[in-house]
Amino acid sequence: MVDGLENVAFITEDRPEDGSLDLLGLYEGIDLTERGQYGFGELPDRIILYREPHLAAVDTLDDLRGEIHVTLVHEIGHYYGFDDDKLHELGWA
Repeated sequence: MVDGLENVAFITEDRPEDGSLDLLGLYEGIDLTERGQYGFGELPDRIILYREPHLAAVDTLDDLRGEIHVTLVHEIGHYYGFDDDKLHELGWA
């Protein structure tokens, strides 16, 4: 899954802009199914993980690792063109 990623920046931030603890991650960019001409000079897509919502959602370090894994797979899924419904169906939500 990671081998196919191109021009993607992984970023961590404390919280989403609205300050909520509901959003664990966010994909910003144009997924592969929607891209036309893509080449030199394009800004990278971004996958953002939010630190404080992850910490609020778990009780143990092992739970945190698992939640980060699920969030990363979910956001990378958006890069490949999967919508939230499909990711939920596949168990990555």
